[in-house]
Amino acid sequence: MTITSASSRDKKVFIDKFDPEAFRALARTAQAAGAAAARAGLPVTLVELVNLRVSQINGCAYCLRAHTRAALEAGESPQRLGLLAAWRETDVFTPAERAALALAEATTSLTGSARGGAAAEARDDLTDEQISAVLWVAISINAFNRVSIMSGHPVKEA
Repeated sequence: MTITSASSRDKKVFIDKFDPEAFRALARTAQAAGAAAARAGLPVTLVELVNLRVSQINGCAYCLRAHTRAALEAGESPQRLGLLAAWRETDVFTPAERAALALAEATTSLTGSARGGAAAEARDDLTDEQISAVLWVAISINAFNRVSIMSGHPVKEA
């Protein structure tokens, strides 16, 4: 399935539609990551903050729209969502949320120094089970960001 535009070069290939089994496998991975987060006692709002921060870094408009809605439905405040990109500059996020956001950024950038430091520092505020869950959530949303960005999924006004 493609969307036809003025030129065949402009056609978008929705890879989730062309290879639905691969997309379903990715969805199952994300569901497992969410289940791991719940088992580890991580609030849904923290998971959505991770989803949003990774999507901000990757510039995935489709996922930003979806996870902003999910965060608000989970009880996250518009003020904190507005401050998320500058989370290091404010004290509105808990130590556990700050640790999770640092892990999310390290997972997304994959720089060696950030990766090692974030994991070590996270142990002050998160258990190993929670660290693992946050990493799986970040890995999953990174993959979904790439699917949406490479497919050119449209973002419609709500």
